[in-house]
Amino acid sequence: MKERTSTISNTTFVRPATFYISGFSNIPYDKYYYVFLFFVYIMTVLGNGLLLSVIYLVKSLHTSKYMIVFSLALTDLCGSTALIPKVLDTFLFDRKYIVYEACLSYMFFVWFFASVQSWTLVTMSYDRFIAISAMLLLTWVVSLSLFALAAGLLDRLSFCGSLVIQSFFCDHGPIYRLACNDTTLNYIIAYVGLITVIFCPLILIVLTYVCIAIALSRIASGVERLKALKTCTSHLILVALFFLPPVGTNLAVMTSYIHPNARIFNSTLTHTVPALLNPIIYSLKTEEVLISIRKLFKNNRLCNQTSSKKLILLCLLH
Repeated sequence: MKERTSTISNTTFVRPATFYISGFSNIPYDKYYYVFLFFVYIMTVLGNGLLLSVIYLVKSLHTSKYMIVFSLALTDLCGSTALIPKVLDTFLFDRKYIVYEACLSYMFFVWFFASVQSWTLVTMSYDRFIAISAMLLLTWVVSLSLFALAAGLLDRLSFCGSLVIQSFFCDHGPIYRLACNDTTLNYIIAYVGLITVIFCPLILIVLTYVCIAIALSRIASGVERLKALKTCTSHLILVALFFLPPVGTNLAVMTSYIHPNARIFNSTLTHTVPALLNPIIYSLKTEEVLISIRKLFKNNRLCNQTSSKKLILLCLLH
């Protein structure tokens, strides 16, 4: 009960000391799912960490294309780190109570990095038409502003009823629906966020591929058309992995009913699996990156061998 106590600043405003994150309901062996997320996180860190290191160390990869890839890998790494370790701490170690301020910070960072990831995928579609650095900077600034505003609007709410968040993390929608006072602004910012993070980027990407399809239809040779189409395959897979699950979930919520467990399961995979697969699908399998990795390992091995020889020589001299 002490953890559920609230600080009352006046007769109408109630700020809770803690929230309670419910997670899945009535699912046996759910801890095995969180163990799976732990392995997803380890592989995400290794894959994206390797990709960031290779792009940073190999000067031939310092191009606009790999600037976008670097931004995506950094966002994937930060987004997964903002979400998965806390999810594991919450459910594997049964620490479902979270301090009010920590909950708002948690929500901000998860959705901020999801937004940056979404718009980075848009930037990949337009990388031949506009300045990459300017668009990436705009992506970070707009995402930061939007979700700082969302967190600020949550901070003005009064919570005098249930403190149980029906989600697997401090999600924006499940938090503001617990409030007792007017949530109109929160409802508006939720839809602005949904349009900004999911629907608007997806529409822009679709328009890009419509233009690409029109351009391909003018190519006479079927072989050249197929070759050009293959260059888009990796990006299309990333787009499908990132956008289709949340679009399906939100359409189901708006048009019918979706069980909370199904929503949580879909949402966890949406937030975690793309970050794991992005470096594998888009970068680590490309010939240019693979050659760079081989060069790095070869140079490192030569350096180690040279150092060993110098050490042996010094020992012999002494």
